[in-house]
Amino acid sequence: MANHRKNTPTLKSLSKRQWMKFSAAVAGIALVAAAGVVSTRFFYQSQDTGTSQITAFSATAPQAASRGTAREGLRGADAGTSYVTVVINGDKTTVLGSDFTDVKSVLQAGGILLDPDDTVEPSLDTKVTESTVVTINRAGADVETAETPIPFNEVRKETASLPKGTEKVEQEGAQGVMETTSLVTRAGDKVISSNPITSYVKTAPVDKVILVGTGSTHVSSGSAGASLGTTVPASEMQQWAHDYLLSSGYSEADFSAAVYIINHESGWNPTAKNPSSGAYGLPQALPGSKMASAGADWATNYQTQFKWFVNYCNARYGSIQGAYNYWLSHHSY
Repeated sequence: MANHRKNTPTLKSLSKRQWMKFSAAVAGIALVAAAGVVSTRFFYQSQDTGTSQITAFSATAPQAASRGTAREGLRGADAGTSYVTVVINGDKTTVLGSDFTDVKSVLQAGGILLDPDDTVEPSLDTKVTESTVVTINRAGADVETAETPIPFNEVRKETASLPKGTEKVEQEGAQGVMETTSLVTRAGDKVISSNPITSYVKTAPVDKVILVGTGSTHVSSGSAGASLGTTVPASEMQQWAHDYLLSSGYSEADFSAAVYIINHESGWNPTAKNPSSGAYGLPQALPGSKMASAGADWATNYQTQFKWFVNYCNARYGSIQGAYNYWLSHHSY
């Protein structure tokens, strides 16, 4: 996979009243944008009060397809959805909406805040089309890129090719890599704010596969077959998803399929945002607000997002395993 790391540009800090706050992926802003509620200080504010943790993920590659509902067309977006590119301190993101009129409406939909000394081109009242590129230069902020690991899962697969009671490691596990680009503001060595612009799963984790023998003591070696096996949850979030599926009548294979898809799509981070498409959340729904059909807390609640994911797989592919098989062929679903 190509290296997406960029040289980090540095902007001169102007004053303490010029701290910015941008959070396209932060759930609270996403909820505000989805509801269409904008305060009188939505676009301009004078001071930031905290630092956001850098934890966002998104698709395996920025160009990955995104999800909507079973009755929608390619990429899952509504027919009326528009795409406008916003470049912030040289880093590009995509804002989705259905009622763009001017630059201000794009920033509103993307949850983008401006400080008084930030520059915006074209102006806020300029009418926009899908060919419009909005450029924002932040005062006093650096664009920085960081990588963090994504845990791998252990998958146990039964096989008659091994004697009963024996085990064999078929594939060693490997952590994935998540790359996040953030706007970071510092006062000396102290980080005042660190807010993600874009992020994606640069390298998906590789499962550790263990073969569990079920055969007699005298069998020849051979393939374990195409079984999805039993996946061991690697986090509290995955444990909840596992228990939810099994209590709802699904199988261990369904959970294995779900883990594989979400590991590659978002790394199991509920505030994931794709840098190219704007797809959001665990299932990378496009736009994320489609998950409101599963609950009003869609932007922050991984349980709501996972339930939407299950419903989407069933409606579009007939099952979670159906979505998994499609993903293996198309690297999207």
